[in-house]
Amino acid sequence: MTQALETPNPNVVQGANTMNDTLGKIDQILSQMPPITLEEMKVIKLMNRIDKKYIVNVNQLPIILRMAQNDYYVQETDNLRRFLYKSCYYDTIDDQMYTMHCNGKLTRQKIRVREYVSSNLTFLEIKSKSNKGRTSKVRIKVPSTNVLDLEEGRNYIDEKSRYNHSEIRPRLKNQFYRITLVNKGKTERLTIDVNIEFENCLTGDKNGNSQLCIIELKRDGNVPSPFLNYFMQLRIKAKGISKYCYGMMLTDPHLKRNRFLPKLRYIDKVTKHNIANN
Repeated sequence: MTQALETPNPNVVQGANTMNDTLGKIDQILSQMPPITLEEMKVIKLMNRIDKKYIVNVNQLPIILRMAQNDYYVQETDNLRRFLYKSCYYDTIDDQMYTMHCNGKLTRQKIRVREYVSSNLTFLEIKSKSNKGRTSKVRIKVPSTNVLDLEEGRNYIDEKSRYNHSEIRPRLKNQFYRITLVNKGKTERLTIDVNIEFENCLTGDKNGNSQLCIIELKRDGNVPSPFLNYFMQLRIKAKGISKYCYGMMLTDPHLKRNRFLPKLRYIDKVTKHNIANN
């Protein structure tokens, strides 16, 4: 007997079509911007950098990119200007890394494996934040995402992190598209993450927010930034959230989240607001 095909959920189909339309508009604008290569970006050291994150509705991104067309380069590699990233975050049995962030601890770490799909590269990365708010990152190239099965991965975690490899396990996977912009003066770099999706390694829950766009501005000290002018014109204020913590809250209802509730309400308000995609 022939099995009947499952009727597609019209809301899911409509959401996918809307996201594809938005990405198409974004790609069209990016194609009109001057490119910059990874090699050319190496001169941007940003040793004394200031980082700020912004949460916007993805429908605002075409507007923002049009404002930036004359002031910024866009990273291009192999004729691509929007890149798919996949990550797997690790945490302890009692979720210490998540809990420390949730409790507002300034000194904390994250351990993740990041796969740069377009470049076919995978790195084990350890990010540390100091009590002065400074972020540092160390990483090594690895042949696969299963780093706990690799001797070099286990040794690197034991050497570079405050955790032993036996204490941690895969906790959350995510994937998103990233766009990177560099200003003409080469004093700042922006990363723009869109179409962010999550999968919890323990609960198996999958979730995401196709309307969410996270923009991170990294600049050399307090140098002037065209993007700050754009945000002022659009009345967008700095407001950031860790993708790891956000994904954990979306996919594990048992986790503590009180400190993050104002940001969750803010994201909900921004991403559900009907903004014209002009």
